[in-house]
Amino acid sequence: MNIDSIISTLTAGGYSVATAESCTGGMIASTIVDVPGASDCFNEGYVTYSNEAKMKNLGVKDSTLMAHGAVSYETAVEMAKGVRKKAKADFGVSSTGIAGPGGSSPKKPVGLVYIGCAYGDDKCIVKELHLKGDRTTVRTSATKEALELLGECINKIGE
Repeated sequence: MNIDSIISTLTAGGYSVATAESCTGGMIASTIVDVPGASDCFNEGYVTYSNEAKMKNLGVKDSTLMAHGAVSYETAVEMAKGVRKKAKADFGVSSTGIAGPGGSSPKKPVGLVYIGCAYGDDKCIVKELHLKGDRTTVRTSATKEALELLGECINKIGE
């Protein structure tokens, strides 16, 4: 589902979306608001680059960050669910990862990204991505993947 279809489907269904971004730094929200009519379905977006911002703005637990790190499946879930709840949105989309060139480790290399989408009755889908390329390419690819995941979740409403 392309971004125009996503916005059209959200608007037609009376649904709303909010974003919680780390490594994409607002690119998901920016891609959404580039579409005319996005104001009918986009509630709000947060760029929560630091752990403190994730905790303060999205309700990510300190214990989650300590046990799993900011770049983890668990953090992506808490970010997506947290932004959905805070924004009172039907869908919450999250991204957290390592865009590079620094910040990596052997267990968490550049290009490791987790994207999440919370929806429905406390459902959340998270995908682990292993993206290639420079910082811009990783961020752009993660944004594209996150919006595709949103499209998948929209299609699951009612299941």
